[in-house]
Amino acid sequence: MDVWDSIVIGAGQGGLAASFFLTQRGVDHLVLDANPQAGGAWQHRWDSLTMQDVHGVADLPGEPAPGRSAKRANVTLPNYFADYERRHGLKVVRPVDVTEVTTAGELLVVHAGDREWRSRTLVNATGTWTRPNWPRYPGAEDFVGEQFHTASYPGRDHLRGRRILVVGAGASAVQFIGELAPAADIVWVTRRPPVWRTEEFGPQTGLQIVTEVEKRVVAGLPPSSVVGATGLKLREQEQEAARLGAYEDPRPMFERLVADGARWADGTIETADTILWATGFRSAVDHLEPLELRGPEGGIPLERVQGNVQAATTAVRDRRVHLIGYGPSASTIGASRAARRAALEVAQQVTERAS
Repeated sequence: MDVWDSIVIGAGQGGLAASFFLTQRGVDHLVLDANPQAGGAWQHRWDSLTMQDVHGVADLPGEPAPGRSAKRANVTLPNYFADYERRHGLKVVRPVDVTEVTTAGELLVVHAGDREWRSRTLVNATGTWTRPNWPRYPGAEDFVGEQFHTASYPGRDHLRGRRILVVGAGASAVQFIGELAPAADIVWVTRRPPVWRTEEFGPQTGLQIVTEVEKRVVAGLPPSSVVGATGLKLREQEQEAARLGAYEDPRPMFERLVADGARWADGTIETADTILWATGFRSAVDHLEPLELRGPEGGIPLERVQGNVQAATTAVRDRRVHLIGYGPSASTIGASRAARRAALEVAQQVTERAS
């Protein structure tokens, strides 16, 4: 059986960036992707998300993504990713649903059903899209309407004319309200009051936020959200919803769901026929559990890199394993930066073992 210098799991933004940088450094590697086609999580986004919405956040190393337009992001970006793979000759095998990663002496073994691959190092870039955070509240089975998570959002046309509880305190909740408020009756429900950002989001603010996330993963704590810590700011697309008052006086979390809506502790009820859970995602790292990378605090501790908070990618408990899109690199921009560092670490490890 072939032994690779490195296996990359995931061919989204972080995985392709890692493959690009590994190729630059001459590391013999293979990329395994669970999707049937190129595009990472972008191919699963809702149809109404356009390149106007995602401009500047989908760039791969050396080649900026297509510019602003009304074109669908879930078509344009997968095409861009597919072209990128071809132009750079990246070795991607799909669809491969990795179930677990184990050890065999000095090698790591990646398992997918009856298939397996052996490697000296591993770059995990599985992101979060496959792990939607869907809270379960009392009475969920009693609610007779439809419920959706961000990951399965059916689009505005499907929800037109409905009364919708949008649950969530982050940017995705704000964006969905912006899209839905002109076409539906919205009740915004948040676990914590929204924090609005009035000033522009500058580099120093971003550095402070990512540094706090890095501190958590270095300490072995479960990572907090990079995006969720930036505060909320309305874009041009959300101004109509704001004019309609959709963001005013959001309600705190309800006590339980009932057949026709939600009930609060004071007995009040909001009727609704749809619930949209804009409650975020968790890191998709369950397949790494056999490696016992987690610390006592529940997170995967990563090694700190002096002077670069988004370069914390190497697992403390097994330095052969590098995580992209986990903790401080859990953003589209951070993933590419982390990929560069992970490729450097992998190249050094491969060279050391060969000498």
